[in-house]
Amino acid sequence: MDRFDSVGAHSQAGAQASMVPGLRAHWHERLDQIPFEQWDELVSPVDGGTPFLRMALLRAMVDSCSACPDTGWQVQFLTLQDATGRIQAACPLFLKSHSYGEYVFDWSWADAHDRALAKNGERYYPKLLGAVPFSPIPGPRLLTHPALSDAAQDEARGLLLQTMVDRCASEGWSSAHVLFLPEAEAERARRAGWLVRQGVQFHWQNRAPVPYGSFEDFLASLQRDKRKKIQQERRKVREAGVSFEVLTGPQITEADWAFFAQCYAQTYHERGQRPYLTPTFWQMAAHALPDNWVLFIASQAGERVASALLAYDPEHRVAYGRYWGAMKDISCLHFEACYYQPLAWCIEHSVRRFEGGAQGEHKLTRGLLPVPTRSAHWLRHEGLRQAVADFLMRETLGVDQYAAELDARSPFKPGDQDT
Repeated sequence: MDRFDSVGAHSQAGAQASMVPGLRAHWHERLDQIPFEQWDELVSPVDGGTPFLRMALLRAMVDSCSACPDTGWQVQFLTLQDATGRIQAACPLFLKSHSYGEYVFDWSWADAHDRALAKNGERYYPKLLGAVPFSPIPGPRLLTHPALSDAAQDEARGLLLQTMVDRCASEGWSSAHVLFLPEAEAERARRAGWLVRQGVQFHWQNRAPVPYGSFEDFLASLQRDKRKKIQQERRKVREAGVSFEVLTGPQITEADWAFFAQCYAQTYHERGQRPYLTPTFWQMAAHALPDNWVLFIASQAGERVASALLAYDPEHRVAYGRYWGAMKDISCLHFEACYYQPLAWCIEHSVRRFEGGAQGEHKLTRGLLPVPTRSAHWLRHEGLRQAVADFLMRETLGVDQYAAELDARSPFKPGDQDT
């Protein structure tokens, strides 16, 4: 990214948000200060990332010491409450001392900021982050109560954004970032003077109006070379003697969770990294959302060798591919555990959408198509803000071109993915 002129920092609030009568902002450094049911009233109606936004799972991330001050995540949740104290709008926020576990990379911004301003005693970290920890799941972040009118919801989102800006300015924090938010919220942030960044993920959409009847039906919709590749990869796993069991919700025992946690940690240990999520988190997650998990366990010669975990939103019929790990290196096992087994399950259960997680162009040939993602950024220093704006203008052109190239490489036969 370009260097920027270090001429001193000042607040850039952007356009003032219209005040919603009677709403007052409250900052929370502990999640037990927030009533579960009031928070979840804002979350339940949304179509996008719902399981990850529920307070029970957020509490599991914090209380398990996965996302806590010792790991660089300090709770700073923001709520807007009416005169009776009921929550009408909210945003999950953390004060971050680094950029790990976010999946929207701003390390170069931090480096440019500190190279120019550290001599003045200013640092990029801490920064304010609106996100679900360790989860690149698109969905609402500027949460509003569904009973509010559309105009009131828009004003409440503006007030959330302005309150974040004011807090950063008063505390001297360098920036605020809201990740993986939907297009409407990103546009609301843009109107408030924030910068918007684009990205790409890969999601599978069930066929409409007539859903796939089977995995073979799905394969038949693909171009011949893509279909043959998938069939070859699946054959390799079968020939290696690997079989799968699929467990949902309460079927998943403590022993199953323990094996999955071992597999999950193994993927990090192999790269010499510390797992983001602690073993305690998985125990808490099982109890936090007992009906929202689907676990695929692979066995070879009677020995469990790998596992993959989906989160599932049954109300909106959306599945989220999140975590996996293997204790043995078996050719094509990753593709089988993370894509083909989940897709077969999704088709069997009439799931509308399967989100495959962050990045991964290899997902395209397996029937997951590119979809845009967005994040919003407010930067206190004018010089850094302009440098980032220039960078994002160039980056957006590249992302648009990349997305167009991906669209032209659709793995489906013409007319077979008209959803």
